[in-house]
Amino acid sequence: MNARITSDMLVGALRRSAEAAGGGAMVLSHGDAISGAVIVAWAPRGDTQAMFERGLGPDDRYIWRATGPEAGSGASDYAEYLEKRRRFDPDIWVVEIEGIEDPDWLQQMVGID
Repeated sequence: MNARITSDMLVGALRRSAEAAGGGAMVLSHGDAISGAVIVAWAPRGDTQAMFERGLGPDDRYIWRATGPEAGSGASDYAEYLEKRRRFDPDIWVVEIEGIEDPDWLQQMVGID
């Protein structure tokens, strides 16, 4: 059995990393502390540009995948997506990362190109 970081710990690491990079992170939705799904809403200039979700890959390791509406969709599309997800799974975490325009930071933090 592989040791896994809890969702609560991951969210804390995302927040600290965003702040260290000169941005900010706000928890929009608190989920289950141990195993809640985690969605990152990347909003470099205050408007969500893309969303990524942590999940298990085929090798039983965590990976990040694009989720929700297409990158660059309108705010209402992202809000509607999150509302539907919360109805389906009330234990999800949603973390909005703001003020970091460098896509390399996002790639390094969550493994997304």
